Amino acid sequence: MPSLSVENYVKAIYLLASRDGENGVVGTGEVARALAVAPSSASFMFKVLAESGLVIHTPYEGGRLTPAGERLALTILRRHRLLESFLSRTLGMSWDEVGEEADRLEHAASDRLLERIDILLGHPRLDPHGDPIPRADGSMREPDGRPLSQVSPGEQFRVVRVVEQDASFLRYLTECGLLLDAEGGLVENRPEAGALSVRVDDHAIVLGLEAAAKVLTHPPISAGDRTAG
Repeated sequence: MPSLSVENYVKAIYLLASRDGENGVVGTGEVARALAVAPSSASFMFKVLAESGLVIHTPYEGGRLTPAGERLALTILRRHRLLESFLSRTLGMSWDEVGEEADRLEHAASDRLLERIDILLGHPRLDPHGDPIPRADGSMREPDGRPLSQVSPGEQFRVVRVVEQDASFLRYLTECGLLLDAEGGLVENRPEAGALSVRVDDHAIVLGLEAAAKVLTHPPISAGDRTAG
């Protein structure tokens, strides 16, 4: 059974590669920052992961997950995102609280417990942040979404996913009313100032473009679609 450290590393590599990696390659420095460890510790762990057949490692550059490493990462993500969904939907915890608790529980939860949670929740497709939950067979379909930073003035949008799950950032989005399924309109986008303004529930909100890029959107649901649903 993989150690807690191995599980944390393969999950971090997978997430970084899916967001920023080039051809799946992630630098050791990126992983060190994500896990708040020294670069030397990350370099050592990359070698350990390579020896275990989980990573293809290139010294001084980084590495990418092997098929075995990717399967392990998806298993851990399934645990994490199902646990987040359970904590949110069953215990009523907010989306900024569930991540830290799921981090603690994901290494201890058995496959049997996760299967019971999956059944209890009705086999959810998405977690409280809009992230897809891998299936039991390890498959996962990444949903599409347009970053809020790319929405044009005058366009309407609906929040469908937040890819940055730092608790303080999620609390800020909550204060702004930018929760999942919240709908609003882009008032002004000023790249030269690095910011944009939106209106949600008659409230004007200013966001930096870097923050807005972490909020993914779809067009609003039409009245007809709501009635049909």
